[in-house]
Amino acid sequence: MLTLDLTNAPRWHDLAPGVRVQLRPLSTALMVATRSDPAVEAVPEEASDDERAVAFAKALARRAVLAWDGIGDADGIGIDPSPEAIDALLDVWPIFEAFQLTYVSKGLLLDQEKNVSAPSPNGPLAGATDTAKLARKPAKTARRG
Repeated sequence: MLTLDLTNAPRWHDLAPGVRVQLRPLSTALMVATRSDPAVEAVPEEASDDERAVAFAKALARRAVLAWDGIGDADGIGIDPSPEAIDALLDVWPIFEAFQLTYVSKGLLLDQEKNVSAPSPNGPLAGATDTAKLARKPAKTARRG
């Protein structure tokens, strides 16, 4: 069953121990805006899928991140999210993976659900194939005497 979150409120997501980000809900408007982001459109046609994924994730994060905790500059002083800081955050591999798993993939899972196999036809024999094989009679063996 598809459940709708009618509150549309931002949520906190833990990306690593001590690191969390507050993100806008992953909506159609957010995804469409990200697809037309100049950084995404600037990705060359010959770019790999991985390069496209990084460009898309960074563009999405720049739109989605509202606040964060546990992120600081080189001196360990907490900083606020900015486009440059968000890009730098996603350059950290475990953070990128966590962002993809906890945020992006949840939106894509629903999209993938439409690609699963259709239900089997109804009825006692609908769609059934005969898979039974005739039982083989055991071979006769010579009697020992």
